[in-house]
Amino acid sequence: MQAKTLLVRNAEVLVTMDAGRREIKRGGLFIEGNRIQAVGPTDTLPETADEILDMRGHVVIPGLVNTHHHMYQSLTRAIPAAQDGELFNWLTNLYPIWAGLTPEMIRVSTQTAMAELLLSGCTTSSDHLYIYPNGCRLDDSIEAAAGIGMRFHASRGSMSVGQSQGGLPPDRVVEREADILKDTQRLIETYHDAGRYAMLRVVVAPCSPFSVSRDLMREAAGMARHFGVSLHTHLAENVNDIAYSREKFNMTPAEYAQDLGWVGHDVWHAHCVQLDDPGIALFAKTGTGVAHCPCSNMRLASGIAPIRRMRDAGVPVGLGVDGCASNDAASMINEARQALLLQRVGFGPNAMTAREALEIATLGGARVLNRDDIGALAPGMAADFVAFDTRGVGMAGGLHDPVAALVFCNPGHAAYSVVNGRVVVREGRLTTVDLPNVIHRHNQLARELAEAAR
Repeated sequence: MQAKTLLVRNAEVLVTMDAGRREIKRGGLFIEGNRIQAVGPTDTLPETADEILDMRGHVVIPGLVNTHHHMYQSLTRAIPAAQDGELFNWLTNLYPIWAGLTPEMIRVSTQTAMAELLLSGCTTSSDHLYIYPNGCRLDDSIEAAAGIGMRFHASRGSMSVGQSQGGLPPDRVVEREADILKDTQRLIETYHDAGRYAMLRVVVAPCSPFSVSRDLMREAAGMARHFGVSLHTHLAENVNDIAYSREKFNMTPAEYAQDLGWVGHDVWHAHCVQLDDPGIALFAKTGTGVAHCPCSNMRLASGIAPIRRMRDAGVPVGLGVDGCASNDAASMINEARQALLLQRVGFGPNAMTAREALEIATLGGARVLNRDDIGALAPGMAADFVAFDTRGVGMAGGLHDPVAALVFCNPGHAAYSVVNGRVVVREGRLTTVDLPNVIHRHNQLARELAEAAR
């Protein structure tokens, strides 16, 4: 059967993020199936296709890539017990609530979080699920992602060191390490797709140095390398994180990661707010990635990650919205804006440009996830793109440079989000799930979860 074709034409500007960083006025794309066949000015593309999207008045960009999230946390946004306080305090207040999670809560919260991402211009997301009470499984997230149509890197997180062993989480939410490794292998063998244009990949992702053992970190790295999958964890998030690492391991977080084999192009660490200069040099030398989460880092007062220094050194950097309870929003286009603003607050008015913020949110995220088939609009790349309407009030007066205006202004929801050649957001509406019903059920479950913990 011949693949369905899709023609995108007449974009106000088409931002390619290709090797030449071309921005094409009145640009377009020609797509067959799930891949891009041609990119250029509209008058150079075929005139017919099975479906045509006229993008007059829109800026078209590669789909944004979210490299760090905890989607289940959308059930505990703005919860009173966790509105204030730094990371460790925040976690301590929330662990007892999360202990009540159910499989349905994982499925519904995943679709809620993914809907928010898709409407904000994100087409690929990682999710770090590290707590599995009451029969919850990563399969619940995977099922939800397939239903909504998002390209997904499902991270099998884990916690094995509870409070009785000097860890942060309560003992009732940690798992036996043998069980963690067995289930991780099952998930890789069942779901992981290593092929180009894969819609689903599985990631090995022990939660953090303060919730798992050294043995689990080492064995997880060995398993990931054996199966050829990526590794992900939290690292150097705030000053307490650094103090814990020095007291417990007599190492900086970067030294700890290196000692355990957690550096390389197949590894990315979330946050790295307090990564020191030797750590930056190590990550640059080894190609180890960083998921920068500016909103979460501000929300928890963790600090300002030295992204300018990381980028200048050659560290792969992508963006992450982080959990919906430490950001309380999951807008990828807004995360790019906050990345720009926070670097300027910390390191001066020229620390980041609007186009660099978009590059980090697209190509940067693709590199962090160890992919070369997303993040740019070029022949042979996956057909993942989004379009923002420039004619709304949020961008009025900003059309001198509509590409920069996506970051400096408020473009609102994406008008279109296309994933793997499939239109999943059309004229600002999600096409794959009944979003009002999902939100209604999500709010019911959020209330039940909070009330059960009282």
